[in-house]
Amino acid sequence: MNKEKRTAIIAGNWKMNKTASEAKELIESLIPLVKDAGCTVIIGVPFTDIAVAVDLTKGTNIHVAAQNVHFKDSGAYTGEISPRMLTEAGVEYVIIGHSERRQYFGETDETVNLRARAALAAGLKPIICVGESLEQREAGVTEEFVCRQVVMALLNMTAEDLANVVIAYEPIWAIGTGKTATKEQAEEVCAFIRKVVEENYSKAVADALTIQYGGSMNAGNAADLLSMEDIDGGLIGGASLKPNDFAVIVGAASK
Repeated sequence: MNKEKRTAIIAGNWKMNKTASEAKELIESLIPLVKDAGCTVIIGVPFTDIAVAVDLTKGTNIHVAAQNVHFKDSGAYTGEISPRMLTEAGVEYVIIGHSERRQYFGETDETVNLRARAALAAGLKPIICVGESLEQREAGVTEEFVCRQVVMALLNMTAEDLANVVIAYEPIWAIGTGKTATKEQAEEVCAFIRKVVEENYSKAVADALTIQYGGSMNAGNAADLLSMEDIDGGLIGGASLKPNDFAVIVGAASK
């Protein structure tokens, strides 16, 4: 991390876990554990948990994210949630383009861009996920693949827009598998993402961009990963459901 240039962010992605009552219990346990955090703390909760999460985190240093958003303000899109619905509910951030959304629900680079731009227009801050599969890594096309994802995700965004964007590098092969990229592997791709942004915008914009690592970061490896120059935080899966573990990761990002 380089806190002189950018904000360190630890965001929990709860995925499809926790009912509203379970969310209440988890958040109440988490609040005192992270109250002195020296980084931005976010919890990405299921839609049905948003109301309780926003209510419980009022007056705390915890911010609430949704896990997806549609790119229209309203319309015949059964099952979708609009940007305006999220902002009125008190949501500040939204996770977009997670590999599970791409794999199971047909997200594409194009729809990721539409969702991210709609989120920005509504005053939300998108956390845009990118990352390669094991096959792509072994074929030596990681940079080519991630470059396309980043460029397409940021298409038609201004430098001013990027001040409210977070990019999360999540190698698909390290999500929920127990495998983790080495700190050098993670740093290499995060640095490459920053280079892509510099080439498409400017060094100043790239230097200010928060880039998270999200491949099975946990309480045991967070400090090592966060010691790298271009890793500015984490998008945390399983460990975000364990308040004590999540607090350890927040603590590592607070140093």
